[in-house]
Amino acid sequence: MRAPIHEFSVKLLTGGQQSMADYTGKVLLIVNTASHCGFTPQYAGLEALYQRYRERGLVVLGFPCNQFGSQEPGDAEEIAGFCQKNYGVSFPMFAKIEVNGDDAHPLYQYLKKAAPGLLGSEAIKWNFTKFLVNRQGEVNERYAPATAPESIANDIEKLL
Repeated sequence: MRAPIHEFSVKLLTGGQQSMADYTGKVLLIVNTASHCGFTPQYAGLEALYQRYRERGLVVLGFPCNQFGSQEPGDAEEIAGFCQKNYGVSFPMFAKIEVNGDDAHPLYQYLKKAAPGLLGSEAIKWNFTKFLVNRQGEVNERYAPATAPESIANDIEKLL
């Protein structure tokens, strides 16, 4: 039986659909991203984690979102160019989505229910909220936007 997270499909930044089932057996770090945010330099840390652990089964998944201070105003081409040029991002990036509200992507609706934030709130508070998902597709941990990617390395190691 597949884990609930593997039932979702997401749109790639470059177009086309990606089944989350394709990541079965992988450890996932799912992040809502933005190109014009104080936390944007975390792209470098996320890419470093991806490079360090991808051979062992980690996949970082970036989901651009413009819901917080309009800090991701670009289209797919602009987002892809920014991430590649400034941070060398090679991990999968997906089409811009909403993470809160009535139009929140179903994947994020699931993630928020599986790992509520501070005081049980399901809402995503800002860009670069991170969800760590184990190889079985279960949400293991939720991290605040201020949590530096490198500080998650020990938790990733435990799941690999």
